[in-house]
Amino acid sequence: MPELDPVIHAESRLRAITILNEVGERDKIAFTKLRKMLDMTAGNLSTHLRKLEDAGYVEVTKTIEGRTPATYVGITAKGKAAYAQYRVALRELLTGLP
Repeated sequence: MPELDPVIHAESRLRAITILNEVGERDKIAFTKLRKMLDMTAGNLSTHLRKLEDAGYVEVTKTIEGRTPATYVGITAKGKAAYAQYRVALRELLTGLP
């Protein structure tokens, strides 16, 4: 039986990494935009992104734009690979086929 990655499997992290996968490895999305897309509080999203970041699946970049702090989030190559493997494992689990 395939095993689902527990880091990705939590609903909020799955939703976040799915969006980041669609954005792509070379691009990043503003934390505030991601938060609005997911309809999550900043604290809740930060907690889930930290788990994904600790696993090496996402990269969080903090910058200053003008005089305002800005945070951007992007998926890493390791994150794309883990997400792809998660999808394969989920498909195998649901269909019973490899």
